[in-house]
Amino acid sequence: MTRDLAAFVAGLPKAELHLHLEGTLEPELKFALAARNGIQLAEKSVDEVKATYNFTDLTSFLAVYYPAMQVLQTAEDFFDLAWAYLLRAKQNGVVHAEMFFDPQAHTSRGVSFADVITGYRRAVVRAQSELGISAELILCFLRDFTAEHAMSTLMEALPYRHWIIGVGLDSDERGNPPAKFAEVFARAKREGFLTTMHCDIDQTGSIDHIRQVIEDIGADRIDHGTNIVEDPELVALAKGKGLGFTTCPLSNSFVTDQMKATEIVALLRAGVRVMVNSDDPAYFGGYVADNYVALAEQAGLDQTDLVRLAANSFDAAWLTPTRRAEYLAAIDAYVSEEAAAVPA
Repeated sequence: MTRDLAAFVAGLPKAELHLHLEGTLEPELKFALAARNGIQLAEKSVDEVKATYNFTDLTSFLAVYYPAMQVLQTAEDFFDLAWAYLLRAKQNGVVHAEMFFDPQAHTSRGVSFADVITGYRRAVVRAQSELGISAELILCFLRDFTAEHAMSTLMEALPYRHWIIGVGLDSDERGNPPAKFAEVFARAKREGFLTTMHCDIDQTGSIDHIRQVIEDIGADRIDHGTNIVEDPELVALAKGKGLGFTTCPLSNSFVTDQMKATEIVALLRAGVRVMVNSDDPAYFGGYVADNYVALAEQAGLDQTDLVRLAANSFDAAWLTPTRRAEYLAAIDAYVSEEAAAVPA
């Protein structure tokens, strides 16, 4: 890809809909928080931390991911984490972010739900006023915990309902199908939450899990989910429902042998609302603009394709029609300005 196209991507207005705040913990911040909280880390340098990022699948990633969270102890820590991400998001052309957070990963080790949510919320408010980024929080349940624990976490979240736009489902999918949490998600819908669920790539039973999410759970969006291309009828159903698929090329390339570029492009060409996100960028080596560039280089995408991916991110976002129209208009204005700047 040319440098001009990379610069185009950086400035292209976009929404990020698949971003785990805990997955933005860069090594430098990890050391700073450890020092603040009196935590002795096994690693002594940034290079030693990065040397542990030797992932071959989802399970090996999670084995590194969760222990790193021990440095997150206070509301100030959670604010610092989210604020650091939002500053990078600004540099990546993100104007709207819907961010996952995993309260159970913190409450299960003694951190209060209130500290988690108030820290993150403070960053959301500041991002709007200082960065011009609108941001929302999505509470994710850990699927390798019990459904009962998920339900109790949902109840704990209700006093903060006005700060949380939706609920999701992440962590280890093996033996933890969407159906396990059907009752929890039904209750979340009754409480007014929007819903999304991870259907990670190349999992055992991937197609059945995607089918459960669409037909049984009735989720509003699917995270990852590119294995759906294996079932054309299911693709047609998802397209008809206007479901968004929040794909993450760089993280795909860490946990499987390729970034699923062929599948992502197949969905794009089929008119499915597929878009590009960064997932856990501190661990997978790139934020959202990097993911756009990597996919474009792998699949030979042009500016028209990249604009479509960005437009899909707003079409699938949980926005009012007025705000969605404003963001789509911003894309059009950006493209026009870029075209006008090209010498004749």
